[in-house]
Amino acid sequence: MHGNKAATKPIMLLMHKAILIIFLLVVCARAFCQDTIFIKVLFLYGSKPAKGYESVERKWFGGMLGGHAGIEVAPDSVLSFFPHGKFRWFAKKHDLHSRYLVHTEKQFFQIFRTNADSVKKAIVIIPVTAAQAQMLDSIKHAYLTQTPYDYALIGMRCGAATYEMLSQLGILKKYNYRKTYTKIFYPKKLRHRLFAVAKEKGWAIIRQDGSKKRKWERD
Repeated sequence: MHGNKAATKPIMLLMHKAILIIFLLVVCARAFCQDTIFIKVLFLYGSKPAKGYESVERKWFGGMLGGHAGIEVAPDSVLSFFPHGKFRWFAKKHDLHSRYLVHTEKQFFQIFRTNADSVKKAIVIIPVTAAQAQMLDSIKHAYLTQTPYDYALIGMRCGAATYEMLSQLGILKKYNYRKTYTKIFYPKKLRHRLFAVAKEKGWAIIRQDGSKKRKWERD
C-alpha cells in the first residue's frame, strides 16, 4: 500500500503541473484577445471604362492612377481624405481646400457612384494594441474637427493622408510632410508598401475583382 502511494506522488505532481500550465495558457490567451484589436485599411482600385463600355460606365477622378484609400476607425466607419472647394495644383498652408469624412464601408466603395459589389477592392486587416486604437480614435476626432493639410495634386491626397495616419500609429515608417506626398503619390504606392508588410507579418488581405465593364489597375 505504501509503495502504491509513493508511486502515485510523481504522477500527481505531473498532473498538477499540467493543470497549472493549461491554466496559464488560457489566461494568456484571454489577455491577448482582450489586448488585440483589428483595424482595416481599405483600397478602391483606380479604373476607367473598358473598351465598348465608354457610354455606360463613368470616368473616375484620377482614372487608372486614382481610386481611393481610407482606414476603418470604428465598426463600419471609414475615415478618408477629400478635396473641398476648388481643386488645387499646389498645396497651400492656409485656406485649406480639404476635409476628412466618415462613410460606411459600402459608401466608401461607392465613392464614384459605382455599385460596391462590382468594384475592385482590397482590405488589409491589421492587429493593433489598445494604445494604437486609442491614438487612431484621437486622430479621427482631431482631423474631423480641423483638417491638418491642403488637398492638391502636388500635396496630400487620400493615399498619402492614409499613410500619414498609419505612420503615426507606428505601422509604417514615418516621413515628413513633403516626403509623405512625394513617396505616396497615389493609392497604389501605399498599397504596395502595406501589402509587403502584410506578407512579412502574416496579416490577412481580403480581395475582390471588379466588373469586366471597367479596366482596373493592377498591383
